[in-house]
Amino acid sequence: MPHRSLAAALVVVGVVALAPVPAAAQSAAETPSLRTAWGDPALSGIWDFRSITPLQRPAEHAEREFLTAEEAANLEQATVDRELELLLRPARRTRAGGNVDRGEDGALGAYNDYWLDRGTTTQTTRRTSLIIDPPNGRMPPLTEEAQRRREERAAYRREHPADSWEDRGLNDRCMFTTGLPMVPSAYNNNVHIFQNPGHVAMVIEMTHTLRVVPLDGRPRSEPPIRQFAGESRGRWEGDTLVVETMHFNRLTGLRGSTPDARLVERFTRVAPDVIEYEFTIEDPATWTRPWTARVELMRTDEPLYEYACHEGNYSMEGILAGARADERKAAEASR
Repeated sequence: MPHRSLAAALVVVGVVALAPVPAAAQSAAETPSLRTAWGDPALSGIWDFRSITPLQRPAEHAEREFLTAEEAANLEQATVDRELELLLRPARRTRAGGNVDRGEDGALGAYNDYWLDRGTTTQTTRRTSLIIDPPNGRMPPLTEEAQRRREERAAYRREHPADSWEDRGLNDRCMFTTGLPMVPSAYNNNVHIFQNPGHVAMVIEMTHTLRVVPLDGRPRSEPPIRQFAGESRGRWEGDTLVVETMHFNRLTGLRGSTPDARLVERFTRVAPDVIEYEFTIEDPATWTRPWTARVELMRTDEPLYEYACHEGNYSMEGILAGARADERKAAEASR
């Protein structure tokens, strides 16, 4: 989707040198207006989780958990400068056979910068990574089993890139699920949260993923009903909403996990305009230990936009037709 507001981006140029300042510490426990009519912390509304803070800590920061105020301001200014450069540069056509994600000189590929909305600020905590555990700010090592799965998938993909639509990834098939967990990406970094006494619902702008979380203590399905968004159950622990999700579809991967992964999310409204969102992924078949990340959800008055993947997914027809053409060409060359 396009930038929410070019004017807003230009305003950032003037203020970005200021160090990030955490929102006022008015938690739901301290502020009655931040509670629902039935007494739970109020999480309803539209929340923005854009950030230039990377999921994993860059190597140059090694064991450093936080940036200084000056470093964060410089990084944000450099991001704004780069965004303006990409936005205002002359148009360039993507060459056939080129990379759709990366162009010349660091330019974008299929999209120009107008369509991206990655954000220009770090988290207010100035962390060097969203991952807070392990302490090095990076995902734990893969297990031997996970490494073998990855190699087998890569080998199969090389030999069978497009025998049928089932050989293509979920992104190509417009079937991918987002918001599990919520991590900043190229655009559509927004979630609309709804509440009633017995449920919390979340609509993720990217791919309009809908999650409905019961809060009534009902058991999970047995045998498991495996769904793309898994099967979620929620509960309140003090002023924190805890959501545990399991029973994922075999095609769903949480950063490469298996369907037996367990996702635990924690939502805590720490200020009128901030929800602290923390998630932990556990999957002994994929990683040597669980890992945890923390993201700030910032309240916004911007609406959510409709997401239309590939506008009917005509790309799949082109991918498969191209694969058949390559096969015919190879067969003719071998005669």
